[in-house]
Amino acid sequence: MGLSAYLVLSSILFCIGLFGALSKRNIIIILMCIEIMLSAVNLVLVSFSRYLIPDQILLTGHVFAMFIIVVAAAEAGIALAIIISLYRRRATSDATEIDLLKW
Repeated sequence: MGLSAYLVLSSILFCIGLFGALSKRNIIIILMCIEIMLSAVNLVLVSFSRYLIPDQILLTGHVFAMFIIVVAAAEAGIALAIIISLYRRRATSDATEIDLLKW
């Protein structure tokens, strides 16, 4: 498989995640769609690192992908804590119902 197959797969994953994040109203589904988009970016980084410079010892794309995985895990933990707090306060997980910062 060539680089183009990985790029097509990554763009399909990113488009699915973007569509889900923009069209859904449930906060948990929006969070999962953002995770899908981050996975698509990881796939692009690793595939470019593998196919553009195959003999590179530092594996730069892999290192960036690991950083993105760590940031995504921290983001998921914090976002889930916020979602649980909002659910306890408002008793809903609908993104349009959250207006805590409005006066």
